[in-house]
Amino acid sequence: MRLAGPVRIVVVLLTVGLTWILAGVMLGTQSGFPRIQQLLGGGEVSSTTDPRPRRYKCSLPQPCPEKHFAIRVVSGAANVIGPKICLEDKMLMSSVQNNVGRGLNIALVNGVNGELLEAKSFDMWSGDVSQLMKFLLPIHEGTLVLVASYDDPATKMTEDARKLFAELGSTAIKDVAFRDSWVFVGAKGVQDKSPFEQLIKNSKSSNKYEGWPEAVELEGCVPQRTQDLE
Repeated sequence: MRLAGPVRIVVVLLTVGLTWILAGVMLGTQSGFPRIQQLLGGGEVSSTTDPRPRRYKCSLPQPCPEKHFAIRVVSGAANVIGPKICLEDKMLMSSVQNNVGRGLNIALVNGVNGELLEAKSFDMWSGDVSQLMKFLLPIHEGTLVLVASYDDPATKMTEDARKLFAELGSTAIKDVAFRDSWVFVGAKGVQDKSPFEQLIKNSKSSNKYEGWPEAVELEGCVPQRTQDLE
């Protein structure tokens, strides 16, 4: 009979403690449980939620150094999902922006300050390639040219058009053909071949979609031009 009082106190304390823990779990705070676990285990409680990796401009895994532009260029997927062109965390072209179309999607950017000069799509299946030529021929020295294909980039492509892209730094343009996936970043007046280019060929043996290869993308840091455009 002498133990009845202490036992009753212990039962009450356990009931209160369990109620407190249950309330914390139900309310999403779980403030009581970690402390109880620390008291019992004597150690730190690790978080069960893994923090998401930090992403930088245009979702790059690392920040770009000073005097560089962060870029991400993604081609369209088949003829269903449109391409994307991002520079310095600004979406220059995408289906959401409602400024992409079948063929070649091209954004012209000031190489000094990253300002978007013009963005336009060119239908390379049934369009007029002369419009593409008129778009590219007048651009100034140092202008960045960001290109993403969608559906078909090459049916209307001419040798003169290919030469223009080669002068911008493209090495793959000679091989770009019907329904290939192609992304490219070059510049007017570039001295070397651009390292920012990816091409996946349309091939029945390797196509991800029926009649089209998988989408292709590139990301990286493009050096800014350090002098005014001519």
